[in-house]
Amino acid sequence: MTPTNSPAPDSPLPTASELASKAGDFRLRMAVIDCETDAALDMTRDRHGRTVHADAAAAARAHRDKAAVEAYATHLAPHAEALLDAARLALDDLPPARHLTGWRAVLDGLASSAAEIRRALDRPAAPGSPAERAQHAALWPHLTAWADHSPIASNLADQRDGRHHQAPLTDEEQQLWTDRARAAQVRGALELTESWYAADGQPITLAYLVEDDDSTVVALRGDPGVPGWQVIGHFAHEYEAGKALPAPVPPGVLRSDISQFNRPTPAPELSLQDLIRDVVEGHSAGDASNALLGAVQRGYAAGPMVRLQELLETTSQFASALETAQGRQIAARLSALGRQIEFLTREVEEAAEDLGATVAVLPPHRTPVPRTRPRPAVDTTPPAPPPRASTTARHR
Repeated sequence: MTPTNSPAPDSPLPTASELASKAGDFRLRMAVIDCETDAALDMTRDRHGRTVHADAAAAARAHRDKAAVEAYATHLAPHAEALLDAARLALDDLPPARHLTGWRAVLDGLASSAAEIRRALDRPAAPGSPAERAQHAALWPHLTAWADHSPIASNLADQRDGRHHQAPLTDEEQQLWTDRARAAQVRGALELTESWYAADGQPITLAYLVEDDDSTVVALRGDPGVPGWQVIGHFAHEYEAGKALPAPVPPGVLRSDISQFNRPTPAPELSLQDLIRDVVEGHSAGDASNALLGAVQRGYAAGPMVRLQELLETTSQFASALETAQGRQIAARLSALGRQIEFLTREVEEAAEDLGATVAVLPPHRTPVPRTRPRPAVDTTPPAPPPRASTTARHR
């Protein structure tokens, strides 16, 4: 499985776009491997998410590790160093921005992972041996680093000529279009459609400027939610805008340590449907009380209400991390909703404890209804069907 670390002498060197495409092929293959592994691991868990077939789970992960190594050897091993070189050259040409230090650290991390993978590929363990399994498992974090972070390297390498705004407006035109767009925003006729960050760290937003039943695509630089943003271009359609405006760079992440391919093992949890069924099938107040307590349980196997509060808090953090005026407002709303859910959770917990303290059971007159009815005797006449309702003809 040892890859060729450089192209053949007579073959042309791949372009930056081709290098970025190779990284994209690897990410696509890793996404497929991830989906297949998730499906295999789901078969090893019970309905609450607990692993009940440990050997099968270990085999699924070993298969995943091997497939990832093969994908890297096929798509990236011959091109990783060239991709990083192109990305670094592009990075050096970018204007100063807050994200460049982080990007440089990402490229250094990818280079370190590429070196580790290359050493293992140059000295592979015996096929099918425990040593090969251990080698592939050790490479998994480096392979997922490339799957998670190579979009940054690909984007940098694919900058090519460092595309910038091709049709800048004059100062007078810019002020005119900005005034028109702000007036439209006041009357609710500025429809935001898409947003991204340029390489200089400035946000760019596309919007439809509607005037007299006619719309024009305009590009805004800055936060549309606060004063100070400006129109930097107007276009007949979004495709034209995409060709003229600065290219988007990869967006950021909420938490820097999160990996799509290294998710933590899901904690066991009861669904709301299971809890509702427990109440319906219960007989005593304790049965219903336990179902409610399951919904508000905290800790490792948290209940649905606690998970809902966690969702609101995390989404509030996300909205705040957008660093926009609207994002901060929505973050405050979500945070307030989270506090309300916390209050409601405590109320449900107290009600559940009070219900359990009643020490009561359902009265016996609430009898179940048989699901099967007794068959009629052989010599009995079946009941006559109900008369059909007469239908009145409709006349136009």
